[in-house]
Amino acid sequence: MKNTVKKLVAAMLVVVLAVTAMFALTSCGETNYAKDNTEFIIGLSGPLTGGASVYGIAVKNSAEMAVEEINAMGGINGMKFKLVSYDDQHDSTLVNTGYASMFEGGMQVSLGCVTSAPCLEFAALSAEDNLFFLTPSASADSVPAEDNAYQMCFADGNQGSVAAKYVNSLGKDTIGIFYKADDPYSKGIYDQFKASLNSSITTVEANFTGDADNFSTQIDKLAGCDFIFMPIYYGPAQTFMTQAKGKIADDATYYGCDGFDGIDSPSEDSTFDINEIPQAVQMLSHFNSKATDGDAKEYIDKYVAKFGASAPLNQFGASAYDCVYAIYYAMKAAYEADNNSIYVTMSPSALCDILKDSFNGGFTFNGATGTNIKWESTGFVNKQAIAYSIKAAD
Repeated sequence: MKNTVKKLVAAMLVVVLAVTAMFALTSCGETNYAKDNTEFIIGLSGPLTGGASVYGIAVKNSAEMAVEEINAMGGINGMKFKLVSYDDQHDSTLVNTGYASMFEGGMQVSLGCVTSAPCLEFAALSAEDNLFFLTPSASADSVPAEDNAYQMCFADGNQGSVAAKYVNSLGKDTIGIFYKADDPYSKGIYDQFKASLNSSITTVEANFTGDADNFSTQIDKLAGCDFIFMPIYYGPAQTFMTQAKGKIADDATYYGCDGFDGIDSPSEDSTFDINEIPQAVQMLSHFNSKATDGDAKEYIDKYVAKFGASAPLNQFGASAYDCVYAIYYAMKAAYEADNNSIYVTMSPSALCDILKDSFNGGFTFNGATGTNIKWESTGFVNKQAIAYSIKAAD
């Protein structure tokens, strides 16, 4: 009898402990870390150091500039904004720590991550907390897989299909393709590009993986191509172009997507000079860094005045500037419709629900990266692309 009672008590204790643990986890997940906020906190994770820092620095600078301008205008009925950033060094393994620090520090909305691979980790974490984020530049198709995630940049698939549409119009029989097979950004664009390319066009293809920095084999394979599509980041593109001098025809064209942004900007980590490359260099973009009018020109003038002509200036930064303003205007519209709906201590989840309703409900935005910008319920952006010539052939 005593043994039976002991077993019953032990079983009940296990149940109690399990329920207690479940309650503790649920309570932790529902904690509103923004309850003591005096400003709306926008989070940002990006590479502020390392090889990809030209992107992260431009994003951070531009987001800070937008926040300062919004606060100077009075914010939302006196409620101001604050940007909090974390250096993820373009390393997915660092995102978890940065996300936890920002979220527990009161982050209510975010620009996600600057680059795609880290942003996939950020997306998974933010989905659990129902935290709204609008990334300026993490273009992987799977970034907005959950309903809290949106992109200001073109998704890789969109870049691939738009790039193919352009190449289809060139009337070429053969083109070269050089891509990074183990990178979600590069492989995603490549897949959609191939799916959308006219079947009449023959492709000569070469790829690389990891941190390869010797492309002699790939260059030899592509040597006969006068047009090479390169959906990669500017670092390996610079290496390829340097090593290809004298092997790829001088009148050939290198054509990339948004990863080429910054390729013509000198950096401390590289001696690359695009003026020493004889070939033409072009890219698909939603921002013209040499714009002479419109919102793009206004953004450029303000950015250069604030950070200097040597600061990284690229579409990643322009997109971040637009992200902050898009979030602000969506929140402002919600406040004007019901001033009880927006308040500085609201939880990330409550704000996320409001922003999702706005972005899914036909919200339209005009900024440095386009006009009449809208979003699909999938999180993908609808905007006009431009073909941008970085350098003409010598």
